[in-house]
Amino acid sequence: MTDKNDILNMDLASGRVVIRLRPDLAPLAAERMRTLAAEGFYDNTPFHRVIEGFMAQGGDPTGTGTSGSKLPDLKAEFTRNAKFERGTIGMARTMNPDSANSQFFIMFEPSPHLDGQYTIVGEVIEGMDLVDKIKRGSGAGGTVKDPDKILKMRPASAEA
Repeated sequence: MTDKNDILNMDLASGRVVIRLRPDLAPLAAERMRTLAAEGFYDNTPFHRVIEGFMAQGGDPTGTGTSGSKLPDLKAEFTRNAKFERGTIGMARTMNPDSANSQFFIMFEPSPHLDGQYTIVGEVIEGMDLVDKIKRGSGAGGTVKDPDKILKMRPASAEA
């Protein structure tokens, strides 16, 4: 049984996506996402970078991919105990491994080249069909014009 504190409900225009955080793999990143979701940080943030066959990235309030929360960046929590599979949620970062903050990405397809290189913070347990409908970007960077947004994201425990 998953602790309700480890479930995030992410509401998109198309419906609800349910995310299970993985504090067993990444306690710092899981706590960060839980904290930001509880504060409403992710509400109305866009999926600014979406690459077909790869992933959808969001969690930047500016929608540029260059910003995050006011909280300090997190230390890397890389693991070989889980892999980047369809539905896996990873923490986005710069070239610096210890730069994850608020941005995250959801995998459309397995991406073994990310294994052990990015922090795995969770997984989609319901609504992956809705994630598949997120508007795709263009070009190598996957930049999205008029992107889909997270309408609201909260811990399930806060909605009880």
